[in-house]
Amino acid sequence: MSTLAARKGHNKQHEMLQDRAMFVRLETLRLSRICGAGHYSSTFSAAELFAALYYSHLRLDPKKPKWPDRDRFVLSKGHAAIGLYPILADLGYYKMSALDNYTKLGSHFGDHPNMKHIPGIDFSSGSLGHGLSIGVGMALAGRMQNRPYRTYVMLGDGELSEGQIWEAAMAAGHFKLQGLVAIVDRNQLCIDGHTEEVMGVEPIGDRFKSFGWDVQRIDGHDFDAIMPALANLKPAGNGRPQVIIADTIKGRGVKRMELSLQWHVANLAGQDYDDAAAEIRAGLQPLAKVGKNRG
Repeated sequence: MSTLAARKGHNKQHEMLQDRAMFVRLETLRLSRICGAGHYSSTFSAAELFAALYYSHLRLDPKKPKWPDRDRFVLSKGHAAIGLYPILADLGYYKMSALDNYTKLGSHFGDHPNMKHIPGIDFSSGSLGHGLSIGVGMALAGRMQNRPYRTYVMLGDGELSEGQIWEAAMAAGHFKLQGLVAIVDRNQLCIDGHTEEVMGVEPIGDRFKSFGWDVQRIDGHDFDAIMPALANLKPAGNGRPQVIIADTIKGRGVKRMELSLQWHVANLAGQDYDDAAAEIRAGLQPLAKVGKNRG
């Protein structure tokens, strides 16, 4: 393939992924309106990561949601499930119309995902902080069964203050779970404020390294950074577990929400809803590098 053809293919893929990230944000608006409130900002920070994983990277088969060799995905920051549900519908796990009664009586789709009722969901979340431990168990099971899948765990930076996260990180290093991949959505805020003021989590990279992990740190809104980081991951095996620290902006895509504490859980209505949707459709403008606290 020529360099020009490769570049065109590269650009086309990134355009598709950017479109799917926009889809995640617009569907988050729609489902939040059905519900009467939603986790906008925590989902918007992860939109590009969701798009890259589900449309280009994970080994999945929507026709076989229980395929034993599929990659596992644990959404430890489960309140961002409102952005994951539309992706699974778009891929064919269930009909998009199943989301039309999101959170209503009788719906399987709640604020946090339920693996017993929703195809494509591997972990039922609730209180945060448990996902990495679940991922350790899944990765160990894959090794014992001699299966090639990787286990991905998306963590919020706020939940890094949970002690169980670091017990799991230590166990993963001890058992050399190379097939375990943590992705930290480093969006700088938790529900109570800026993470470094509430409970400092930096230097995140050094902390994971101290437990025997390989570390990559990237701009989590830039597909030119996200895609190579995913491509650089090692296959499942005996070795160092892997973490991608993705520097993001909470609320990315709607200016009024960016790095604002008011939009962790909130509701848009009327003209505010229309304005936010129009802003998302207009596309995201380039930003300076997003991470302030790198380590």
